[in-house]
Amino acid sequence: MSDVVVLVAEARPGVGKGAARQTRREGYVPAVIYGAKKEPVTIRLQGNALLKTLHKGGFFTTIFEIQVGGDSHHAIPKAIQKDKLNGLPTHVDFLRVERGALIEVEVPVHFENHEASPGLKAGGSLNVARHVVELRVPNNAIPDSLTVDLTGLEIGDTVHISKVALPQGASTVIDRDFTVASIAPPAEAEAGDAEGEAEA
Repeated sequence: MSDVVVLVAEARPGVGKGAARQTRREGYVPAVIYGAKKEPVTIRLQGNALLKTLHKGGFFTTIFEIQVGGDSHHAIPKAIQKDKLNGLPTHVDFLRVERGALIEVEVPVHFENHEASPGLKAGGSLNVARHVVELRVPNNAIPDSLTVDLTGLEIGDTVHISKVALPQGASTVIDRDFTVASIAPPAEAEAGDAEGEAEA
């Protein structure tokens, strides 16, 4: 589970495009904290510190304690804008959260035990339908990822979300038993089947 991470910020008095550009020129990234029926708080984050945090991974499944002067805000990132040319962050939106409240987050899916899948050993390929799954989960119990065990899967087998272990108190935002992944037949076999159908 993701732990609360402290993020030190500064108040950003200016708003608008001009103020945001000036903030970036000074090496900071403008951001806003909103939600929980409170007034939005405009802040700025030290650019290098934000990049280090992003590179650690799990940014959108991490609860941050954002310290602004003498105030502290618990929030989760909801959106990040990046420069189209260099990919550097240009703005971050944070959503305030109350401890234990349900929130919706996208959680990455990891696959394990590839070598224990007869279908993959026979030349089949893992066809991933969902690289992330959107969960409704208590904000103090956000998983870093969901794990799919490929043990025993044959060619043609499908993994539905009902077969994936979810954290306690979590549910999927999509209310149906959707496909997460499947074991597809070898490409040569598919091509051969297609050629046979064409000749017939």
